[in-house]
Amino acid sequence: MTAVEQSRLDLAGEVPVLLVKVGGYPLGYGTLGAVRSLGRLGVPVYAMVEDRWTPTAMSRYLTRAFVRPTSGRESPEHVLAIVRDIGRAIGRRCIALPTDDEAAVLLAEHAADLAPTFLLPPVPAALPRRLADKGSMRELCGQFVPVPRGVAVRGTRMEAARAARIIGYPLVLKNLEPFTRLYRPVVPHTTVVQDEHQLLALCRADGNLSVLVEEYLPRESSESWSTHLCCGPGGEPLAVFTGRKLRSYPPAEGSATRACSVPNPELADLAARLCKQLGYSGVADLDWRLDRRDGRYKLVDFNPRTGAQFRLYETVHGVDVARALHLSLTGRAVPQGPQLERYFAAGQLDLLSAATATWQDRHVPSDLRPRRSTERAWLCRDDVVPAAAMAVRFGGQAIRRLAGLARRPLTGARG
Repeated sequence: MTAVEQSRLDLAGEVPVLLVKVGGYPLGYGTLGAVRSLGRLGVPVYAMVEDRWTPTAMSRYLTRAFVRPTSGRESPEHVLAIVRDIGRAIGRRCIALPTDDEAAVLLAEHAADLAPTFLLPPVPAALPRRLADKGSMRELCGQFVPVPRGVAVRGTRMEAARAARIIGYPLVLKNLEPFTRLYRPVVPHTTVVQDEHQLLALCRADGNLSVLVEEYLPRESSESWSTHLCCGPGGEPLAVFTGRKLRSYPPAEGSATRACSVPNPELADLAARLCKQLGYSGVADLDWRLDRRDGRYKLVDFNPRTGAQFRLYETVHGVDVARALHLSLTGRAVPQGPQLERYFAAGQLDLLSAATATWQDRHVPSDLRPRRSTERAWLCRDDVVPAAAMAVRFGGQAIRRLAGLARRPLTGARG
């Protein structure tokens, strides 16, 4: 980066950032990525964390960790009181950056009350909740872009079974609503379901389901893509990135553990136009499937916050979506330039995903060789402690999860 380009990204000064979270995900590497991205440019970064030993809390780029664990069961007033208290402790008006859907919903719906303490993008108050809800997201975004067939179920498991017969097996099961997915999930994560027996085993019989039954797009005839964006007022695109998800954890169903940045003008334009049509403002992470059977990109998720692997994406001028938001909310222009083509890897999570894929597919993945252009979720030379903390915390959990996955029947991949 040249001296001129670096000066354009001089974010240091009087405007700090608070990373707001709801729920427990201590190994969330998107939060750590935001701390490093902003902290490296001199921005004071504060974060809500589950405990003092989370990898994010141990980053040298974090100004202060606020140990404020939440579960998603708390009232909005309780969580907002925590956020306000942290804002007062920081002592300066700062940018509030959500790292999960629930935080994005609360910040948008209470933006007017939070305005004296926090800088927030001018997103329509009700929009993040509609986007975070998998059912209303389909209805809303499906007016502008293709989406897979799906049925939102709020009821009994027999209603889920009837919806599944309409969609057909195999299918994808997703928790439907923000907040509910934290304290009353139907599935632990997006899950491929092979038949009705498996569906009924996953769904409770208490008549209180909140789940999306969605069409399965098989990996042999589709590709997994993502777009990460930062939009200004009215949905004006400030930074748009595109890339491929190569591997995920849990395998084929979770967040990307290996991905590559690939410029895709068609998809970038599709995502930017969607945000413009919605009037979306702020940072967003959109997941797409390119269905090669009809040649269309189909939107499968719209996350109104930073994505786990957003640090994959950066322009030649050093702009990522978190930095673009900071520039925008502090009244500065966002430098325009092409995105870097590079890889992203999530360390032990990717090794676990690759090991499971090897067992399921009976062959070793071809992309295990390290690449010099890889942005790593955990390990980096200038901030080594979080990677060590993650390795310690991850050990036993990873072994238990791998054993559980190995006992599952072989399924097609999605992701």
